Amino acid sequence: MSQESAKLSQDPDSALEQVRALALGLPEVEERPSHGQPTFFVGGKQFAQFRHDHHGDGSTIVAVKCADDEEGPNLIALAPDSYSRVAYLGAGWIGLAVGHDDTDWAHVGDRIARSWELAAPRRLLEAGGR
Repeated sequence: MSQESAKLSQDPDSALEQVRALALGLPEVEERPSHGQPTFFVGGKQFAQFRHDHHGDGSTIVAVKCADDEEGPNLIALAPDSYSRVAYLGAGWIGLAVGHDDTDWAHVGDRIARSWELAAPRRLLEAGGR
């Protein structure tokens, strides 16, 4: 049994509520569905998407933007139980596993906030950001 499958899973609705609270706590964020997934936008740009069992993959993740095309593969290599490629979003995005009893929500919040910073309009960043 892999370390990932040995972890106890939370209810995906509870994980979504935690992701939602973290994302909506950032300035000028709106949530709307995109391709059937709860998705978060700032200034009209997507910066996070919650996925549970997307196309039957069995995982619960939040997809977030990466600083560059190398960050995602590096994170996957360093922590493959936490990070994964995100189907359909391509390079520049990374999946972060959420919804396990041992989820580090402070780390998830930081990754969501960093993704927000990558998508936020300059005026929000110049005004002090998050």
